[in-house]
Amino acid sequence: MAIRTWLVGCSMMCALAASLVTSAVRAEPIGGVRQTEGLQAAAFGQPLSRIPDSLDAGLPVVANGLNESVVQIPEADISLETTVFKPDGAGPFPMIVFNHGKLPGDSHAQPRNRPVALAREFVRHGYVVVVPNRRGFAGSGGDYTGHGCDVEANGFAQAQDVAATVAYMSAQSYVDKTHIVVAGTSHGGLTTIAYGARDAVAAPGVRGLINFSGGLRQDECTGWQKNLVNAFGDYGQNVRLPSLWLYGDNDSVWQGDLSAQMFTAFTAHGARANMVDFGTYKNDAHRLVGDRDGVQIWWPRVKAFLAQIGMPTAVQYQVSEPNMPDATHFADLDSVQAVPFVDENGRAGYRNFLSQYSSRAFAVSDSGAWSWAEGGDDPMSVAIASCQKQSADPCRLYAVNNRVVWHDQVAGTQTASR
Repeated sequence: MAIRTWLVGCSMMCALAASLVTSAVRAEPIGGVRQTEGLQAAAFGQPLSRIPDSLDAGLPVVANGLNESVVQIPEADISLETTVFKPDGAGPFPMIVFNHGKLPGDSHAQPRNRPVALAREFVRHGYVVVVPNRRGFAGSGGDYTGHGCDVEANGFAQAQDVAATVAYMSAQSYVDKTHIVVAGTSHGGLTTIAYGARDAVAAPGVRGLINFSGGLRQDECTGWQKNLVNAFGDYGQNVRLPSLWLYGDNDSVWQGDLSAQMFTAFTAHGARANMVDFGTYKNDAHRLVGDRDGVQIWWPRVKAFLAQIGMPTAVQYQVSEPNMPDATHFADLDSVQAVPFVDENGRAGYRNFLSQYSSRAFAVSDSGAWSWAEGGDDPMSVAIASCQKQSADPCRLYAVNNRVVWHDQVAGTQTASR
């Protein structure tokens, strides 16, 4: 199961309540020697270039589009719609295969997965990032097969698509087939561990597994928590690759000590793994990997794991990021009445915007349409796109993060540019 990786507000929907921001979180391995590590993160909404190792003016620049392409990967009787992000050049580059989560409802209606925040950081470090949509998801062929309440079988079925992706991409000239890591979030995290339990043996270049808040929640199944724990226990009997697990305390999907139970079952038979409890993240730890602000929390631990398994960790490229509009001082940020064109519903929406975390944007049009977005990779573009769906007039940014960027003159109003 997965949740949306950003919050969007507009005149047609209510904002979700936000909890307090925590800028320093803890990371404790579970099992072995316990330790506490403070991950000192920049304030939410700040450029990720403030991560100490992320910039070197002498490095080549990769455009913000990250050379994104969509390829079709053959898998049995279907093809898998797969997003690829890569550095400039011919490579060969180390590869990360990233597995998506599962939204409620029709899996074919789920959008093509584009984990841009994660991809940007890995491309910065010289990786090609491969994101397959599994069978029955988005534009991939076939139908999703859930195997009822059999979590273990579900994971193995999903892992077949991962195996096909690793095999196909390993044959591409720009991929270094000897340096591969497989990762995933939510349902994709479970899929990643299932892949390690069976199919990874056919890919000697795969060096490790990364599980971001992995699992499968099946509320319709009696005892789904026990089913999930047992599945991880069974996987742990066969996984030979080292794995890194990252979970947070305020995860809306895995509550209580469920994540600890999954990890304990997995390692009971000697599986090599380290679990990081990164504490509280915004209003829901389950959104960490889809959020641009989350990079500063997960990257230090992922970087250490990559080094341990012989994967590259040096920054290889500068990566362009969305341009941040300048403050215009049109009005104070908290001045709700200063927002132009909107009605009282719009002003209520702006109050909701002000209560969100500081990676946020509010957009408005001359005809009074409005929208806000928080989190994800680029809330500026999301806010404008959501506003534009309601307006024939162009939508423009009014506020971004903690600054007003609006001009009285239309020609001078700043927009989100790439």
